[in-house]
Amino acid sequence: MAACFRYIVDNVEAAIDFYTKHLGFKLEMHPAPPFAEISRGDMHLYLSQPSPRGGGASMPSGEQQAPGGWNRIHLTVENLDELVEHLKSAGCRFRNEIIQGVGGKQILLEDPSGNVIELFEPNTAAYRPPGFGAET
Repeated sequence: MAACFRYIVDNVEAAIDFYTKHLGFKLEMHPAPPFAEISRGDMHLYLSQPSPRGGGASMPSGEQQAPGGWNRIHLTVENLDELVEHLKSAGCRFRNEIIQGVGGKQILLEDPSGNVIELFEPNTAAYRPPGFGAET
């Protein structure tokens, strides 16, 4: 079973470009300007612009859905330092600098709408998911 998430974005085209160009996602479908589905392995990410119909619609109170916040997807990567340098040179925004935690290093990257992606490099093979890098 695939994991599916939805991010509210300001611009679906910009989000598709960001995720496919910088984070290895692939475009699954883009049937209308305010919606697209992208994937990375078994994870599917639905990108929606606020719209009166469908994802991103107003709440009964009139409150508009908006991008940003602190909920995030978590991507395991191999060389975090190198990836961060590459992303910074491409003009990508981060909420913090790399921090070292108990299980590895991490940093919070923002997509063009301000949604958060946690990039994580495990310390040891014990923290690595199956099929990630060389097993020891």
